[in-house]
Amino acid sequence: METPITPIAGTDWNRVRTRLAAGEFVIGLTVTSSNLDVAMTGAQQGFHFLWVEMEHSPVTLEALRGMVLGARGLGTQVFARVPVTAVWTAKRVLDQGVSGVIFPFVGDPELARTAAQATHYPPLGLRGSGAGLAAATWPEAGSYYDSADAQVLTVCVIEEARALPHLDAIAATPGIDVLFIGTSDLSFSLGLRGRQNEPLLEDAIAQIRAAAKKHNKYLGRPAGSAQEVERYHREGFQFFQSVTELGLMRLGAERILEPLGLYRSPSNQGALY
Repeated sequence: METPITPIAGTDWNRVRTRLAAGEFVIGLTVTSSNLDVAMTGAQQGFHFLWVEMEHSPVTLEALRGMVLGARGLGTQVFARVPVTAVWTAKRVLDQGVSGVIFPFVGDPELARTAAQATHYPPLGLRGSGAGLAAATWPEAGSYYDSADAQVLTVCVIEEARALPHLDAIAATPGIDVLFIGTSDLSFSLGLRGRQNEPLLEDAIAQIRAAAKKHNKYLGRPAGSAQEVERYHREGFQFFQSVTELGLMRLGAERILEPLGLYRSPSNQGALY
């Protein structure tokens, strides 16, 4: 992974990479169900990408492939968060044609190298060459292998306290594009039980921001509102995970039902993302 990876000249279909390179933000809808109509309705609303959640939901590979097929021509790219950081988990989603892979719990330099190797073909990485399905739906003409090496976005989620001493080495890993801060899990890992806006958590976030800036990596985090996107973008964040499709349903139901006195908000409904 010593050779720099640069986008192929003349490619403009990759809105996510284009916007990130220009310093703009990108925002993705989190998809937690295998229903294609739900995912495509989300894709049509203006999100830059779908964050297909395969770590915390029952979304299947077959459903993921359907989303890749359905999103063609909509201007919304499909990314997948895999359940564990390994070459084989990334291979499974890449071969469905996704434009990005999100790797959870990247807590040390070895896992960062694994993430980078998983999303690139030899000699840059370890990805296997059986990408017939992916090539058939890839937006760019020419060699799928060259294009995928340059265009697939590699996102590493930093969400453990054990990653903090290794941030410099993680961020320096060639082939990684985005350091995404999993603020909830990071809070739990720091002993804060998910609480946000705590000095200990804010200090950890500042360390990750500094490492990303030093090594020219894009920076990401969850954002549940336009106000949060605007605020965090001013702070240097560009890659945002937004609410789930179920979260959008709750927001819509609240808007309609609350004025009628009918909206119910159970305490155990969980976060919007």
